[in-house]
Amino acid sequence: MLRGVRCMMMRGGTSKGAYFLAEDLPAEPAARDALLLSLMGSPDPRQVDGLGGAHPLTSKVAIVSRSVEPGCDIDFLFAQVGVDKPMVDTTPNCGNILAGVVPFAIERGLIPACHPETRVKVRTLNTGTIAEILVETPGGVVNYLGEARIDGAPGTAAPIAIDFLDAEGSVCGKLLPTGNVVDIIRGVPCTLIDNGMPVIVMRAADLGRTGQEPRDQLDKDAELKARIEAIRLEAGPLMNLGDVSGKVVPKIALVAPPVAGGHILTRSFIPHECHASIGVFAAVTVATAAVLPGSPAAAVARMPSGRIRTLSVEHPTGEFSVRLEVDGTEAAPVVTRAGLLRTARKLFDGIAFARQPAEAGTIHHAAE
Repeated sequence: MLRGVRCMMMRGGTSKGAYFLAEDLPAEPAARDALLLSLMGSPDPRQVDGLGGAHPLTSKVAIVSRSVEPGCDIDFLFAQVGVDKPMVDTTPNCGNILAGVVPFAIERGLIPACHPETRVKVRTLNTGTIAEILVETPGGVVNYLGEARIDGAPGTAAPIAIDFLDAEGSVCGKLLPTGNVVDIIRGVPCTLIDNGMPVIVMRAADLGRTGQEPRDQLDKDAELKARIEAIRLEAGPLMNLGDVSGKVVPKIALVAPPVAGGHILTRSFIPHECHASIGVFAAVTVATAAVLPGSPAAAVARMPSGRIRTLSVEHPTGEFSVRLEVDGTEAAPVVTRAGLLRTARKLFDGIAFARQPAEAGTIHHAAE
């Protein structure tokens, strides 16, 4: 007998994922992850026997419940499901999938919707990060239609405003886990930083690249990928992440001077494929790195001034605007708040069916 589980497929930002109520999944992590692998069709590079889209950006899961944390409304556990490996990683955040959490929670009746908009505080269980999210709900119904456009997703949709209240050091424990703005790893100046996502920020020029290369070209650049992976593996323990050979963090961001009127140019690796755009938390973290004097990002960025700064982060398919509030001094700036705009769309709501789940002992649980 195939097992059926309630599931909603949603596009969140520039990703796509399967959204579940926590109560509909096993509470025990090994059993839960075995079920998720089966539902998503992993491990298989095509994910032909499951819901996954054969790419890390479309092999994601949101597990949602009412929050038990005072002052929060919704709890959200993000899971990155391996495509061709039996891996479920609950270490990182995902700001794109986060964009769909409040619409999903309203659709499932976890929280009431207000007119004309609903403001919700969401706690990401992976890291404890809290976000305040504003969703359009005219007449108490989620609105998915609108004129907001984000690069990396086709068409337009209703805007979803996300403000991160405490993303600093969410995974690594500190914004700069080594205490340094710059660390030299294998001869390359790096900023090891976490403002919602652990990221290694390096100048593309220091790796012999321009940073303007097309994504497909970088994906085929075996020499570059081997070099940045060696840096990533060495950086893992320095970032309080331990052995990261089986984890999707830290991500890699190569930065360069902007070329399309933005403030900084990026090529992001997640971590072994070049991102078609850049992840939400990665964009926030790179923008934060650009604020820090002496960092590789600051060296190439065209930084706006003022306490409130909107940085346009260029990526292979467009740009991503990050709003930062900056306090402190010019020599020692402090990012106190980060915000951005995303969109989401409900794609499917129904029952997903799993084949017989894999044995729990064969699964790699990156966070357990």
